Amino acid sequence: MNKAVRSAVIAGNWKMNKTPAETTALINEMKPLVADADCKVVLCVPFIDIPAAVEAAKGSNIEIGAENVHFKESGAYTGEVSAQMLIESGVKYVVVGHSERRQYFGETDQTVNLRTLAAVNAGLTAIVCVGETLEQRELGYTETLLKFQTKMALTNISADQLKNIIIAYEPVWAIGTGVTATADQANQGNGYVREAIAEVYGKAVAETVTVQYGGSMNAKNADELVAMEHVDGGLIGGASLKAPDFAAIVKAASK
Repeated sequence: MNKAVRSAVIAGNWKMNKTPAETTALINEMKPLVADADCKVVLCVPFIDIPAAVEAAKGSNIEIGAENVHFKESGAYTGEVSAQMLIESGVKYVVVGHSERRQYFGETDQTVNLRTLAAVNAGLTAIVCVGETLEQRELGYTETLLKFQTKMALTNISADQLKNIIIAYEPVWAIGTGVTATADQANQGNGYVREAIAEVYGKAVAETVTVQYGGSMNAKNADELVAMEHVDGGLIGGASLKAPDFAAIVKAASK
């Protein structure tokens, strides 16, 4: 990563884990462990946990995010949450287009773009996820797919709005499987994302965009991954549910 031109960000994605009481306990355990971080520290938590997370994180360097946002401001969208609702709840970040949302809940490149627009237009920072399946990788489509997904997600996003965009490369074959891309594979994937941004906005702008790696980064492999040129931190799943492991990843990104 290159902290001279872009921010390093470690963001936990809790998925459907932790009750509000457990949220308070975990954040209180994390706070002293990440207090000296030389990177941004974010926890993206389930909607029900947001009030507890915001309260527990007060006075610390931990910022709170959500795991999804709807593209409409209001309406008959049962079970959905708008950007303004998140902002008034104290949220600053939101994950958009996670592979699990695409796989289980019908997210498409078009809806990912709409949700991204809704987030940044409201003032949230969107952590936009892109990534290929194992079959797509084996067929040689990784570069094509990552560039397509990135450009689709950023449709109608201005160069100025990119300051509120983080892209997370999450190879689907390395999420929750225990299989991690090698540092070179992660760097290559992140590099394709940055190339896609450069093709639309120019190289100078692309160099300022934070591109995370999001495929089973953990306490053991974080040092090697964040040492790569294009890996500007991580979107952390399982390891973000354990304070010591998450702190170890933050420490790696703080070097």
